[in-house]
Amino acid sequence: MNLIPFFLILFTLFSIGQKEEPAEISPNILFLIADDWSYPHAGVYGDPVVRTPTFDRLAREGALFHKAFTSSPSCSPSRASILTGRYPHEIESGGNLWPEWPAQYPTYVSQLTEAGYFSGSTRKGWGPGDFKVSGLEYNPAGKTYSDFKAFLAERPKGKPFVFWFGSTDPHRDYIPNTGIQTGMKLEDMPVPGFFPENDCVRNDILDYYFEVERFDRESGQLIQMLEEMGELDNTIIVMTSDNGMPFPRAKANLYDYGARLPLAIRWPEKVKPGTVLRDFVNFVDFAPSFLEAANLPAEKMSGQSLWSLLAGEKQDRSQVFLERERHANVRKGDLSYPMRAVRDERFLYIWNTMPERNPAGDPTVHQSVGQYGDVDHSITKFLIMEMEEKVQEGKPDYFALSFGTRPEEELYDVVADPYQLHNLAAQPQMAETKTKLRQQLLNWMEKTGDRRFEDPRSTYWDEVRYTPDYQLKDADVASQIKDYRIKPPFGPDAKEGIPCLPE
Repeated sequence: MNLIPFFLILFTLFSIGQKEEPAEISPNILFLIADDWSYPHAGVYGDPVVRTPTFDRLAREGALFHKAFTSSPSCSPSRASILTGRYPHEIESGGNLWPEWPAQYPTYVSQLTEAGYFSGSTRKGWGPGDFKVSGLEYNPAGKTYSDFKAFLAERPKGKPFVFWFGSTDPHRDYIPNTGIQTGMKLEDMPVPGFFPENDCVRNDILDYYFEVERFDRESGQLIQMLEEMGELDNTIIVMTSDNGMPFPRAKANLYDYGARLPLAIRWPEKVKPGTVLRDFVNFVDFAPSFLEAANLPAEKMSGQSLWSLLAGEKQDRSQVFLERERHANVRKGDLSYPMRAVRDERFLYIWNTMPERNPAGDPTVHQSVGQYGDVDHSITKFLIMEMEEKVQEGKPDYFALSFGTRPEEELYDVVADPYQLHNLAAQPQMAETKTKLRQQLLNWMEKTGDRRFEDPRSTYWDEVRYTPDYQLKDADVASQIKDYRIKPPFGPDAKEGIPCLPE
């Protein structure tokens, strides 16, 4: 008697009666990144004007960070650092704006894709810069799709995904008066201490807020798609920015308004709703966090996964390290403006290794943007440029703060001086604090292989290729300054707007 069919029937019946163990589910990852958005410009942070219901919701349902810092307050190096989990000085040309992509360094996107994730991006991924010259077919943030819906339509059934939504808001240019037209009021607008307080500046900030709100609104639309798919709770959602607001002394600077950014993370599996974190985190921490969530090793990364911190584990996160090299190509000779910094609960220490250079760029046009080209053109910029040698009694020297040269060392008491207006580095009573912070900075530079540890005046980042091929003329900039006006919508009978520059 052949017993094999009999045993096959028994095995089949036994298998049917057993409960299949569910396979381990890898979480989706949705990364929502604004372009030039500063802390604390969100409703949940207490801002009295800007409306950010999506960000506020993620904070309520997940974790809100109060001390999240980009590694570098410039688009390309910040985004490269996010993707690679490495500091900008660790990724060679990737430490500059408009570089060639350093393809020798893997990203969390490439590693997740190799592990079976479906990956994609929309709008502004890594950049600006040239990734094709490095042999890449797609942007390092993922293959570009027209939008999240198109990406999801191509997603293979059952595959986890990693998606990068790179908004171009609130990057300039702005359409004047968009903020005030939505009902935001000039009189409610708080003005940072490094700007003159007038309605032209307030109106400029309201236009920035308008674009912050648009980013928030569009991010909410993507989250709604996840809810409709039933995959909201199995998706890690991160909402943040790449660097600070596009205003003088903010973006491209290591002060708080350039490097300190909004951050909220939602993932019910690991993050308790309503979590509030005041530990320091750096954006090099994103890549190892995403890889750990997918049970992948984070090799040769300087960042540290955030999940144990979010679970309540005590960690030494008492300070954060910051840097910048060449932002726009705005100095004769294609020169960088190198800076390194350490920020803790009480102090911000900045080392300008080539202080003879101008941090905002040359006062005349070089290759890109225009005068003081590391500061995006705006009415606020042009107003402050007009204030050169016009310091008002009892007011800061706004021009010097935004466009003047700086000493080699800067030291700020961020508690007493939240806008970092008063440099304490030369005060004898601060010598011990300055020495301590400088040594901590040097220790970090040595540990992470920063070439400026051995050679503070290295010309490496001056010499690497700046990828765009265009040049502005002095006349172009002069015409922008001459014609720039704010015209608030006072109704169809309004005869003129507010002239924000002298005739």
